[in-house]
Amino acid sequence: MATWDQEGAPDRSLSWWLLRGVLEIGLLGALWVLYDAGRMIGLGRETEAKAHAHMVHGVERIVHLPSEAAIQGVLHGLPRVYELANTWYVSMHFPVTISFLVFGFVFKPREQYVWARNLLIVQTFLALVVHVVFPLAPPRMFPEWGFVDTMARYGPNAYGGASGAVANQFAAMPSLHFGWALLIAHVLARTGPRWLAVVAGFYCATTGVVVVITANHWLLDGAVAALLLGVALVLFPGPGRSRLRLPTLGRSDAAHEKVRDRVCGS
Repeated sequence: MATWDQEGAPDRSLSWWLLRGVLEIGLLGALWVLYDAGRMIGLGRETEAKAHAHMVHGVERIVHLPSEAAIQGVLHGLPRVYELANTWYVSMHFPVTISFLVFGFVFKPREQYVWARNLLIVQTFLALVVHVVFPLAPPRMFPEWGFVDTMARYGPNAYGGASGAVANQFAAMPSLHFGWALLIAHVLARTGPRWLAVVAGFYCATTGVVVVITANHWLLDGAVAALLLGVALVLFPGPGRSRLRLPTLGRSDAAHEKVRDRVCGS
């Protein structure tokens, strides 16, 4: 049986921790297999993806968003900056996210870890739906608009060689590079420690800059990623916060609670 330490937390056995770890790895592994398989649906949809890119480019001009090509152009003549940005894009995404999950699993209260993991699952699943419904070519595929494919020109290139042949390059929207970074920053801003929250904020901001200057994502890709995180937060607002209350007309408080619990799964 589990005992309780001085702070009131259960003192679990090693076998309990191993079982829990295996279950978490299995859950997240299944999510990744589903996500990776779903992304492959976009292969061979180049014409559709480029048509969507024209649409996104036009919408950004209509709402007067800054030109990604102009932002990228500020750094022309600084190839070392592009190399560093490409390296960040290629190497930071998965290791940082995995480290975040491991940190939460090992060091944070279970309710905080489960909350963060659920946010990640919902955000990623919704992103998969968008990838399938709305394949989108990244800016780097449009040199006629002033974009430079910095990975192909300066390296390292995430889409070169054999990996490029099987990767779905038409899953630009939303940007999960930015979306996951924003999720990490939000969770750590709420759960601390403060110094780590500052580091996570820096990581998020840097990733946002990197995905633009490498021409891998449109500005709207980041906005949609943030929107999906917002949806996830409505479903899982976090420890100590209530889920969204559904409006009801002409019902008693008890009936209102019953409807809310049925829909939200409380």
